[in-house]
Amino acid sequence: MTLPVPGATIGVVGGGQLGRMLAEAASPLGVDVVVLDPTPDAPACPPAADQLVAGFDDEDAISDLAERADVLTYEIELADPDVLESVGADAGVPVHPSPDTLRTIQDKLVQNRAFADAGVPVPDFRAVDGEADLEAAFDDLGQPLMLKARTGGYDGRGNAPVESAADARETFGDLDGYVAEELVDFERELSVIAVSGDGDAATFPVTENVHEAEILRESVVPARTSDEVRKRATEVATDVLEALDGRGVFGIELFERASPRDADGSTGRSPGDGDGRVLVNEVAPRPHNSGHYTIEGCHASQFEQHVRALCGLPLGDTTLRAPTVMANVLGDPDAETRPAVLDGVPSALRDDRISLHWYGKREVRPLRKMGHVTAVGDNRGELLLRARAARDALSFRESTDDHDQPDSTQP
Repeated sequence: MTLPVPGATIGVVGGGQLGRMLAEAASPLGVDVVVLDPTPDAPACPPAADQLVAGFDDEDAISDLAERADVLTYEIELADPDVLESVGADAGVPVHPSPDTLRTIQDKLVQNRAFADAGVPVPDFRAVDGEADLEAAFDDLGQPLMLKARTGGYDGRGNAPVESAADARETFGDLDGYVAEELVDFERELSVIAVSGDGDAATFPVTENVHEAEILRESVVPARTSDEVRKRATEVATDVLEALDGRGVFGIELFERASPRDADGSTGRSPGDGDGRVLVNEVAPRPHNSGHYTIEGCHASQFEQHVRALCGLPLGDTTLRAPTVMANVLGDPDAETRPAVLDGVPSALRDDRISLHWYGKREVRPLRKMGHVTAVGDNRGELLLRARAARDALSFRESTDDHDQPDSTQP
């Protein structure tokens, strides 16, 4: 179904930075975005046409949102798939990606099983509902292993490597409702932003992601790996799209597994032969932090692609304009939560290749994503240094503005 453009309205459950950048991308196409979020004056408000202040699972409020929209979507996995499905059916408004896809993604065990059944490569995994299951997982998967809460994890929260049942109890407490995965020895973390349209699909270039303390710090595009690995990562991302239902953008996080070495130092296998060298870590049914580089780096950003897909429009060109690096601007890990304002913008922008994106959050918390910078050029190593320099020029100082209010519901 193709929506009237200009003139269409997208209703978004969630009004954080993803909703903000989605609204910015929708505006040139003549598409309005209305967001629903429990935080008054949420980050998406300035570019969005309007905000409904309500919880992500508020059925009455989502019904009101559906009355104002031609299509519903979500920018946060805390949305309730049952409510979205019911409201969409009652209002005759499509929901994309589908509520079934959201159900699959919300439960990491269900997600792993769905991908394994579809032939998508994932780490070996086991369900854990108690200590006996965990001990069996150690026997099957080795020690240590990665233990993940099946639901509710975000930015690495709810995930931790554990070496014993005692270690797991100390970290997690109750051991019901988890999934254990082999602890993958990987060369690097990759991602692919993929988009499913109305009868067509596309993938963006493979991205290399640098994490610290489970938080994405930098993305480098194209990924600094072999052509064979990039090809295989794109193939796996395409398989993920085929295993999920509904239109829109998906952020597909991947591991490039380290190859075992023979005595002569060779790996003894080709990195692109489908032998499990590339594994799916997790999938987000929405635009993704590792795809923010596409705003400056590609012909059509992940956010424009999401709008096109939701409205049934032909997809745009995903080609990379030039090598690109994105660096997240995060709250200081040791700082107290407080209202804040950003300092150092003139210094960061002295480099004329730097673009700054500020998310409009009034409260800074430790490691909270407050914005990002992007550098586009020729040499990825140089771009990484420039992006880091621009990011490091930025800092936060306490605000004295009386109108600042906490916005604790936004990640």
